[in-house]
Amino acid sequence: MEENTKIKLGISIGDLNGIGCEVILKTFEDPRMLDFCTPIIFASNKTITHQKNHFGIDINFNGIPDATKALDDKINVVNVWKESPEFNFGEATPESGSFALNSLKAAVKALKNDEIDVLVTAPINKNTIQSEDFKFPGHTDYLAKELEGESLMFMVTDDLKIGLLTDHVAVKDAPAAINPILIRTKVRTMEKSLMMDFGIRRPKIALLGINPHSGDNGLIGKEDEEILKPVIKEMSDAGHLVYGPYAADSFFGSDTYRKFDAILAAYHDQGLIPFKTLSFGRGVNFTAGLSKVRTSPDHGTAFEIAGKNVADPSSFEEAVFMAISIFRKREEYKELIENQLQKQKVRR
Repeated sequence: MEENTKIKLGISIGDLNGIGCEVILKTFEDPRMLDFCTPIIFASNKTITHQKNHFGIDINFNGIPDATKALDDKINVVNVWKESPEFNFGEATPESGSFALNSLKAAVKALKNDEIDVLVTAPINKNTIQSEDFKFPGHTDYLAKELEGESLMFMVTDDLKIGLLTDHVAVKDAPAAINPILIRTKVRTMEKSLMMDFGIRRPKIALLGINPHSGDNGLIGKEDEEILKPVIKEMSDAGHLVYGPYAADSFFGSDTYRKFDAILAAYHDQGLIPFKTLSFGRGVNFTAGLSKVRTSPDHGTAFEIAGKNVADPSSFEEAVFMAISIFRKREEYKELIENQLQKQKVRR
C-alpha cells in the first residue's frame, strides 16, 4: 500500500447502551481524522442518526450497503440491520448484546474479505453478547477463532507494552493454565509482534512471576521455580532476550519496566492494574499474533456514564491511530523481508 493511500478502518459499534457509539462519533467529529483513514462503521443509518442527535454531535455520514462502497473523505456507515434499536443507556439488555454481535460479525467478515484493512472494536458487554455464535469471554478469543494466528492480549502505549500469559481466566485457574508450551508460544508471539508491528529489531522481554515474590525460591508456591524459570533459561540459552521472573509488586514501582520493550504478565489483573494505572486514557488493547490488525480502547462499556455526554474519546482515538500505525509497520516489515529474500536469491 502506498504511503498516501487511505487505510480503510472498520469499526464495530459495541454495546448500544454503553459509551461506544459516543466515543466513535466524538473521535470523527474532528474532520482532520479523515486525513488519516476512511472510517467504516458497522451499524445502521438509524442507529447513528439517533446517537448523534442524542449527543448533539454535528457530523455527516454516508450510508452504504457494504464496505466495498465506502468513499474516502467520508464517514461511512454500513447498514447491517434495518430495525430501529431501543436505547436504554446504562442497561445491559439482550437486545443491545445482539446488535453488538451483529456489528462485530459483519466487521470481522469484511476484515477477512479484505474489504477493510484494520478493525477497531468498541466495548461489548461480555454477558449480553453471549449466544450460539459467541461463546467466548471476550473479543480476543473470538478473533483468535475467526482469524489465523496465535492470539496475544497486548495492552500498549508508545512507552509501555504488557501482554498476558492468561487473559480472561479466573485467578484460581490461572496457575494451572500456565505451562511450558504456553509460555514459549506467548513469548514468541510477543517477540514477532514487537518486530513486525512496532519495528523493534531485538525485543527485550520481562516475565512477571506467578506467585508473590516469584515464589521466594519455592516458599510461596513452586510454579515459578518449576515452570517459569526453566523455560526462561531455555529460551535465553537459545538466544531470546527473555528475563525474569520478576516480583510483580516492585517491578513497576521501581521503574524496572522501563528497561524492557515489553512485559509478559502471568494473569489478567497482574498486567492490567499497572497498565491502566500508568496509562489510562492513552492505552490500547491490541490483539497481537493474528493475520489482521485489531485494536480497541482500554476501557469497557462504562454503563455508569453512558448517555450523559461525558465520555472521553481519547483511548478510542489512540486505538484508531495505533491500528493505522501497526498496519503501516506490517507493510514495511513485509517489504523488508521480501527485499532480504530477493537479495539472497541474487547471491545464489
